[in-house]
Amino acid sequence: MPPALLYYAIPGFVLLLAIEAWFSYRENRHLYEKKDTFTSLGLGIGNVIVGFATKAAIFGLFSFLYQFRLFELNHTLWWYWLLLFFADDLSYYWFHRTAHNVNWFWASHVVHHSSQHYNLAAALRQTWTGNATGAFLFWAWLPLVGFHPIWILFMQQVSLIYQFWIHTETINKLPKPLEFVLNTPSHHRVHHGSDLQYLDKNHGGILIIWDRLFGTFQKEEHRPTYGLTTNINSFNPFVIAFKTWKDLVRKAIASNSLKTGIQYFIQPPGWSHDGSSQTVKELRVKESVKKEEKQDSIIA
Repeated sequence: MPPALLYYAIPGFVLLLAIEAWFSYRENRHLYEKKDTFTSLGLGIGNVIVGFATKAAIFGLFSFLYQFRLFELNHTLWWYWLLLFFADDLSYYWFHRTAHNVNWFWASHVVHHSSQHYNLAAALRQTWTGNATGAFLFWAWLPLVGFHPIWILFMQQVSLIYQFWIHTETINKLPKPLEFVLNTPSHHRVHHGSDLQYLDKNHGGILIIWDRLFGTFQKEEHRPTYGLTTNINSFNPFVIAFKTWKDLVRKAIASNSLKTGIQYFIQPPGWSHDGSSQTVKELRVKESVKKEEKQDSIIA
C-alpha cells in the first residue's frame, strides 16, 4: 500500500480549519456555521473509515491490471513523476466532469457540494460511496500503461491534499500566471456555486488547464451562491450521504419502465422522464429563450 499521506495531513487540515474559523469570527464574516461544520467533519471521518476498505480493494485491482502493463516505467526517473502528475490530474478532470454529468457518479459526489458554506471544513465533506460505485475506474488505465499502483494512489493523495486549501474565501486571487495554470480558490469557488452561470464549471484538480482546453472554464465574476440548486437541507451525515441515491431509486421505480429507470442513473442530474425537473443544459436553454424574448419585447 502507498504511504498514507492523506492521514498524516489530517492534523494540518484541522489546524488550518481552526485558524480560518478564528479569522472568520474575528472579522465577523460568518464563514462557519456550527452544525454545518460538524456535519462536514462527520462526513470526512466516515470517508476515512470507508477508505480503509475501499483503498485496499482498489490497490488489489490496480495491482492485477499492472501485470498486463504495456510499458516498463522507471519510478526513479524524473520524467516518470512528471508524466504521472499530468496523467493523474487529467484522470481527475474527466472523473470530476463525469461526476457532474452522470447521475450514477453525481449521487456520490453531491455530498461534497451539499454545504451552503464555503470554507476549509467543506473540503472535508466527502462521499462514503464514491469508490464503491466505481470512481476509481477513471484511473484504471494508469497501471495498464506502466504506472505502479503504489505511486498512482500516492499521487491521488497529493492531489486531494492540494485541493484542501482552495476551499476558502479568505484568499481572493493569486498572481495571474498562477491563476492561468493552477486551480485556485477563485476558480474553485465558481465550481461550488449554484448560480446557473457557474454550474458544471472548473472541474480541475491541481491544474485548471484542462478546463481551458476542454471548454469548461468559467472566471469568477461575482461571489457565488454556494450549495445545490435544490439543497438537501439536513445536517444528518447519513441523510446527506444517501439521500440522492434514495431519490434516484425511488424515481426509477416510479417510472414503471426498466428503460426509463436506467435512464435516471445515466442521465445528467435534473433529468426526468416527465419534465418535472431539468438538467443544467435545459435550464440554460430556458434562460436563453427568456433573454431573447425580453430583448424582442424591448425592440418591439
